[in-house]
Amino acid sequence: MSTDTIGRPGGGAADGLRAATIGHPVRTFVITAAAMFMAQLDNLVVSIALPSIRESLHAGLSGLQWTVSAYTLTFAVFLLTGSALGDRFGRRNLFVAGLAVFTAASVASALAPNIAVLIAARTVQGLGGAVIVPLSLTLLSASVRPEKRGAAVGAWGAIGGLAVALGPVIGGAVVEAASWQWIFWVNVPLGIVLLPLAWWGLTESRGPVRRLDIPGTVLATGGLLGVVLGLIRGGDAGWTTPLVLTGFVAGAVLLAAFVVWELRTDAPMVPMHLFRGRSFPLVNLSALLMSFGMFGAVFFLSQVFQTVFGDSPLASGIRVLPWTGMPMLVAPIAGILSDRIGGKWIVTAGLGLQAVALGWIASAISASVSYTALLPAFVIGGTGMAMFFAPIANLVLGSVSREQEGIASGVNNALREFGGVLGIAVMGAVFSANGGYGPTATRTAPQHFIDGLIPAVFTGAAVLVVATLAMWLVPGRRPAVAAAQAGDDADAQQEQDVEGPRHEEIGASA
Repeated sequence: MSTDTIGRPGGGAADGLRAATIGHPVRTFVITAAAMFMAQLDNLVVSIALPSIRESLHAGLSGLQWTVSAYTLTFAVFLLTGSALGDRFGRRNLFVAGLAVFTAASVASALAPNIAVLIAARTVQGLGGAVIVPLSLTLLSASVRPEKRGAAVGAWGAIGGLAVALGPVIGGAVVEAASWQWIFWVNVPLGIVLLPLAWWGLTESRGPVRRLDIPGTVLATGGLLGVVLGLIRGGDAGWTTPLVLTGFVAGAVLLAAFVVWELRTDAPMVPMHLFRGRSFPLVNLSALLMSFGMFGAVFFLSQVFQTVFGDSPLASGIRVLPWTGMPMLVAPIAGILSDRIGGKWIVTAGLGLQAVALGWIASAISASVSYTALLPAFVIGGTGMAMFFAPIANLVLGSVSREQEGIASGVNNALREFGGVLGIAVMGAVFSANGGYGPTATRTAPQHFIDGLIPAVFTGAAVLVVATLAMWLVPGRRPAVAAAQAGDDADAQQEQDVEGPRHEEIGASA
């Protein structure tokens, strides 16, 4: 996502402009952080409610996959576009519009009579989230003086981490106390309160007007949709059915056309020259594969306690907390260590720990396994996530030149979101090929679920091993070594600290 604040990347404004501030910092922080918390919370809240949604709406695996992926895919594709629209039409205006869209889509989700309507509503929710999250950072950063911007953005990122940590618990509590519909209804009063506060409490600002890459957005959306459609439907309908083959072929053609278009257009959504050299492609490949493995696994592991062990939604959310909550404890330590020994090695170790965690779970899980046998794996996985998220932003920013940092951060965020979509689709196909939700003539429903879960989680572990190797191959740089280059090769030695904190720019990756 773009991090244009005041003369930040993408804007090209003089550094002197960065001393200016727009709006009241405390008021802006409260409004933007609350909106960002609401948007980030929705993903994990939905994950813990999937068993209830499946029973209530009689949904199959593909329906549940689309319930999560519709939001994430739309969010990923329109992340960069949302920020560019804010620069053109006013950041406050677009932020308020994003809030309105997200709130209205929450109402539609809560009222959904069937899984198709819920998926459509979640798609619209993703559009709103793709506007809210990047513009919340831009508005906040513009309101804070440069010397305090790091603390403000750090607090903003901590709120996002809190949403991830508490998502399963909040979702479980809401589903247990009321129903799955209320995980969407709870957004409505908060959205209604935030709309007037944002309109009158935020100060309007605009960034440099950039030409929108509408053809690129259309091609990327169509291509990703075709590939994901083929992956999700292939397990149920068969890999050689016309619908699945059409999805794969059309998706591949559209994605190839997207790359060709981005290479030729003067205003690309994703500048392809960023992928020259080794650092930027390898860092982003690792990030995509991390989301593939971990969030694909979360999709199933968030259901296992209710589906297999008969736990309540709240109990399930609490059992997942050691995994989702560890980043809140470990991330500050990982950030300090990355400044001392280099972010590459912290991220590499974090990816390796996540692979170990998933391998442990896949080896130990059974219909009769005790929670204590899985708990160490959850702690290891959460620790690995923290070690990934803390330094990854600096690695992304350190792999490009200074003026490219804004778009590079946005590309990284979009690829991470798509990695989660891809993981849910591929691991879902593995799950459905080996198991499922209902009983069979020879297997009980819990055992049928476990039979599909084990190879799916092993797939996630294998992908994380590849991610670890990819990060290992990233060219190493010592912390605090000066490096910079204005040329196209992002691997060249740079003259600024590529591992030290750049708080005013990295918050978009929180």
